[in-house]
Amino acid sequence: MDPQLPLRPIQWVGSSLKDLKEMPEDVRDAIGFSLFQVQVGRKPLNASIMRGFSGASVLEIKDDFDGDTYRCIYTIRFPEAVYVLHAFMKKSTRGIETSKNDIHLVKARLKIAEAHYAAAHGT
Repeated sequence: MDPQLPLRPIQWVGSSLKDLKEMPEDVRDAIGFSLFQVQVGRKPLNASIMRGFSGASVLEIKDDFDGDTYRCIYTIRFPEAVYVLHAFMKKSTRGIETSKNDIHLVKARLKIAEAHYAAAHGT
């Protein structure tokens, strides 16, 4: 690791860290490396902008393993931290679309992240 790169801390919202830890090791490694890239200001190759959110500040990391798709949703909306909002195995039977329940959960956790960031950084 380059000591010159500033490392933005990760804040885990809700059960996102627990959920990530329950994923297969290969998935945890891939998502962990992608989150490290986010921490140093890069956009991982396996990350894309999450539809349904204004702007490009909510993104999802995708990883396929053993026939399943895993996702980790995070926001870079805040300059001092990366907030991981949700980590889950995709169960949708409707193609690539994320379920409405997952979208509602992300929106609720984004509000929690906004409140946490405002309290921690006075903004």
